[in-house]
Amino acid sequence: MASVYTTLAIIGMVFILPVIIPALFLGALFYDFLNSELPPGIDQPLKLRFFHSLLITTMISGKILEKLGICSDLSLLRVVLDGIPPRRDSKLLIKDLKVDEVPLRIYQPKQPPTGKRRGILYFHGGAGTFGSIRAFERICRYIAKKCNSVVVSVGYRLAPEHPYPGQYFDCLNATLYFMRNLEEYHVDPALIIISGDSCGANFATVICQILLNKRDLPKVRAQVLLYPGLQGLDFHLPSYQQNASVPILFRKLVIYFCFRYLNKKPSVLEDVLQNCHVPEGMKWKYKKWISADIIPDKFKIRGYVPQKSTSYKPEVHEAVKELLAITFSPLLAEDSIICQLPESYIVTCEFDVLRDDGLLYKKRLEDNGIQVTWYHSESGFHGILAFFGYGIFSFSSGKKIMDSTVNYINSL
Repeated sequence: MASVYTTLAIIGMVFILPVIIPALFLGALFYDFLNSELPPGIDQPLKLRFFHSLLITTMISGKILEKLGICSDLSLLRVVLDGIPPRRDSKLLIKDLKVDEVPLRIYQPKQPPTGKRRGILYFHGGAGTFGSIRAFERICRYIAKKCNSVVVSVGYRLAPEHPYPGQYFDCLNATLYFMRNLEEYHVDPALIIISGDSCGANFATVICQILLNKRDLPKVRAQVLLYPGLQGLDFHLPSYQQNASVPILFRKLVIYFCFRYLNKKPSVLEDVLQNCHVPEGMKWKYKKWISADIIPDKFKIRGYVPQKSTSYKPEVHEAVKELLAITFSPLLAEDSIICQLPESYIVTCEFDVLRDDGLLYKKRLEDNGIQVTWYHSESGFHGILAFFGYGIFSFSSGKKIMDSTVNYINSL
């Protein structure tokens, strides 16, 4: 009987979708006008508003389809964010394989190497719940060609179907496979780079920390972190306040996707937003590393107000204690770990709630004697690279980020 209802629901949706989707988009556009903020200086604000409205439309449509029992809301979001596949590239050899059930796509320049090449592992963003190899195809192709390098894009399995912290194990297994098979890909073991964007940059950070204990493997030459998310301790840093309603990643949406990633019900979302999940002792212990006081004053100009003290709630901590684990928050790693890490390249965007995570990690690395190359996009926003390579649908700040990243890799 349930299958009959599902079939009828699908048939009904086919007929009413042409009406519903435009109506939803107009509603999303209205919602965006009322609730989002596009500060002066942000890259191409009208284009950003259009894409943000599409994202809202997709998320609402997903909820409707989930209620009808057709598919989960995340399934629709994943399909839409996968984007349009690019055409074949005559300059690259592209190979797909699986390692311990983890899909990999390996990009190699077709031109025979004159010597050994760099090897670059790339972990895509998407809050651990969406994103894919396909969604980041253009970025990986661009790096492979412009850097004359072998790029390995890792399709780690997504939460909640593949529970946290399985994503870290998938990324680690892919890294170990590649590092143990460098000869096959003509890669110089002294030129291995581990990279990622957003939560993928978090994975890259953690993998670099784990590899410090793998004495039988080559040392990582550099870590490349593109607008990384690195801590779940303080959601009142200046960038979280200033960019709380800036598309595409609202402050509340960060916590929402954290809950989806950890497969938790968002019943304590508001408490987490107020940092009620952090014990007082932990706040004081990590204040030296995670605090608005450490952020340079020039990043506090846009309306930062210090947070008033909030009460610790043990039940909230118990519900989301994973946020404070070193795997989720590698910014909390001890100095004895940080001081051993490789040279680093960090990208931050001015209009990104995660901006200060990158700034704080930059300072921690530098304080421990690690060389850091930093690129700050004055007009960039979180997720800007998801539009890279789409011609008129791309953002100029994203191209500048990619060109800076390529220049850094080529300097190694």
